[in-house]
Amino acid sequence: RVLFRSSARLAGNHPTDREATVMRFVWMATVVGALMSSGAFAQGSEFPSKPIREVVGFAAGSGADSTARLVAEQMQRTLGQPVLVDNKPGASGAIAVQHVKAQPADGHTILLASYSPMSVNPIVMKHPGYDPVTDFKAVHGLVRSATAWFVANESPYRTIGDLIAAGKRKPLTIGSYGAGYQLSIAWLANLSGSQLSYLPYKGQGQVVTDVMGGQIDAGAGDLGGVMALIQSGKLRALAVASDKRVTALPGVPTIMETQPGYENYGWTSLFVRAETPPAAHAKLVDAVKKAMASRETLDYLEARNSMALNLGPEEMARYLRDEIARFRRVAEAAGIKPE
Repeated sequence: RVLFRSSARLAGNHPTDREATVMRFVWMATVVGALMSSGAFAQGSEFPSKPIREVVGFAAGSGADSTARLVAEQMQRTLGQPVLVDNKPGASGAIAVQHVKAQPADGHTILLASYSPMSVNPIVMKHPGYDPVTDFKAVHGLVRSATAWFVANESPYRTIGDLIAAGKRKPLTIGSYGAGYQLSIAWLANLSGSQLSYLPYKGQGQVVTDVMGGQIDAGAGDLGGVMALIQSGKLRALAVASDKRVTALPGVPTIMETQPGYENYGWTSLFVRAETPPAAHAKLVDAVKKAMASRETLDYLEARNSMALNLGPEEMARYLRDEIARFRRVAEAAGIKPE
């Protein structure tokens, strides 16, 4: 008000009561607008302003779950907020993906997804409830690991050839979790002419329990998740689905040695909703990069004989599109139609 009066006096005029009221309103609106703008800026710059939820589509004990917990512990050191793992298993990871899609796109809910929900579900499901390419934005790749086929130590099957031969005589049940493993089992069955039937689980932990208990014939899953059990003699690895033998298990052959052309890897990556603000996305990318370079992560990967999937947002987006195309070819070769 003092400012307006001074200006009026300098001009040699005195504002009317109506003019003074209008000028006071304009001044107040300007001040409030400035405060709101600065407040919005401060709010955006404070990300994260609360704990972050890292949603995982598989149960505790799976390879994806173990990776999630390691990365969460590393990320919170950089972000200064707790990163809480939230397991939402079911529908080959689709439940978790749909859940994250329904949350606010503010960066406080992130998705740790494997290749099953992101590159296979869109091929084997008619209506998965999301589009992995358009609904989500990659943050950073995490881990890539070969698929292991394993049986109980007391099993009569000692090689993948034994399992395939038995499957030609009678149906066999192969336990696993996620559409990616379902597709890989169907692919091997198709290539070998063997009756290998997929039995779905919510996580690898229960698969291992039922394999060891003799409830199912064999299991297929993340090598890192069963490495210790194989090395201790509690499980027997029949083969790995990589292009070469694993250094830590030199006596375990690749499936390619029996079935040429068969190669399959599992992978995990972090995603956020596509509409997530660039500033929040950039902070998450930075936190994951630091987590992947930490001594704890490097030791974890070495112990599990897994490979770091060190792909930034753009590279991971391209990798995802390539994986979708690859699994579409696999599905066509195996005669799998979306259901």
